Amino acid sequence: GRARPPGAPNGRLGDPSLPISLVFAIPDHPWVDAADGAAVRIAMTTAAPGAATGLLQHVVEEKGGDGEGFEVKLDSKTGTIHSDLSAGADLGKAVALCANGKISSRGFELGSDGFIVTSEEAIKLGLGRIEGIEKYIRAYRNGKDLASKPRGVLCIDPWDLDESSLMSRFPEIYQWLSERVKPKRLTNRDPRLRKLWWLHRRSREDLRQLLLGVDRYIATVETSKHRLFQFLEKSILPDNKLISIALDDAFYLGILSSRIHVDWAMASGSNLGVGNDSVYVKTRCFETFPFPEATEEQRARIRALGEQLDAHRKRQQEQHPGLTMTGMYNVLAKLRSGEALTAKEKTIHEQGLVSVLMQLHDELDAAVAQAYGWPANLSDEEILERLVALNTERAAEEAQGKIRWLRPEFQCPEAVQTELEVCGADIPVCPSAKGSGQTGMSAPPKTAWPKSLPDQVRLLRTALAATAAPVTAEELARTFTRARTDRVADLLETLATLGQARKLEDGRYSAG
Repeated sequence: GRARPPGAPNGRLGDPSLPISLVFAIPDHPWVDAADGAAVRIAMTTAAPGAATGLLQHVVEEKGGDGEGFEVKLDSKTGTIHSDLSAGADLGKAVALCANGKISSRGFELGSDGFIVTSEEAIKLGLGRIEGIEKYIRAYRNGKDLASKPRGVLCIDPWDLDESSLMSRFPEIYQWLSERVKPKRLTNRDPRLRKLWWLHRRSREDLRQLLLGVDRYIATVETSKHRLFQFLEKSILPDNKLISIALDDAFYLGILSSRIHVDWAMASGSNLGVGNDSVYVKTRCFETFPFPEATEEQRARIRALGEQLDAHRKRQQEQHPGLTMTGMYNVLAKLRSGEALTAKEKTIHEQGLVSVLMQLHDELDAAVAQAYGWPANLSDEEILERLVALNTERAAEEAQGKIRWLRPEFQCPEAVQTELEVCGADIPVCPSAKGSGQTGMSAPPKTAWPKSLPDQVRLLRTALAATAAPVTAEELARTFTRARTDRVADLLETLATLGQARKLEDGRYSAG
């Protein structure tokens, strides 16, 4: 685990309008007892009144000491320290974009390993013999399958069958689940799981809808040492620890695989465990990410490179059963750093053709930078600063109803019929987003009101940042499904108290 930094209005520390600033921070430090086996990381901060620059330190080397704890080597930098304990580009200012909304999801949460079967077991259950059973026994991938190599397992998924239909149509599956899933489900505290014991813990209807109009989708492991993206066939069920992005155009795979997006994901997401593996938080890493406004020629180039990258890795893994994605990218990292390869790494280099892999990434990075109109040799910090600025620009566009939908036919079907000329390009715009008659509010498709308090607060902050003019609690509540006005009003009042929103004399609110 990793302890999170102490609270303050997100993205506002160091703002001269607020009374405190961080003057010292170490965002990621091993806990004193970690040497005894506790996989814990902590953050340390010191705050002072007023607006001030601070000293930010990062652990660049650590090893177990002779006594308690770790010996660590720190790298230091001065500047304004933001609430996410970074200095430089303020990623806390980035807001979720409508353009990227409703096309990404966590995978399926099974709730029992009794749903997982081998190919041999699937055949015994009737796969290839009973008509229609292929809809309910499908290939399955989890994080290890993507980071290493697919295990070749399948998943039972009787998602639209009632108990009677399951028993009559597929009695072998019914008996299998009765013996391996039902006993524990009948003692579960959740009445739904006791009643619908043959179904997955979460049905993920939203993900099923997302995948209806695509032949393949992009997946990444939620927690991973290397931030990698790859295509999975629509027929494959993704595990809950995968983030699935329902886009089948290799142009988007190319963008997501580029250094520009990986830098953004590494900085916007979080980290987990002793290895400090990156966590791809889709609301922060994907939904806030501004894609480039590429020409058709640029899109074609990135699309071709994305296809090449995906095909190269899969081809080499197919030819060499022991070759893993993690192994290839560990060697790639060493090639970039100039470190010598071990004998085992030289084998991986040869089997994975890792120098070719590196060249594909280099060409992809250059092509994506060109699509943004940026130099190819920008530093990581310069990339983040430009992306934050572009996110702000896109959010302002969306407040005026100009939404650059990634998949308009799904996200906003009306947009297929309507186009708006923006910056020399035809940008699909949802008619409902052009204005709803509500003061200061554009009306993108309604977003579901979250159940958890942190998600509710995050959603309100994002909505306020996207408004063109101040709004009332009632107007804001109407942009969400099942949001109570009194609840929205209470949260807006709290945000205003914390400095994350501004309350005007007439009772309307705007971003802080």
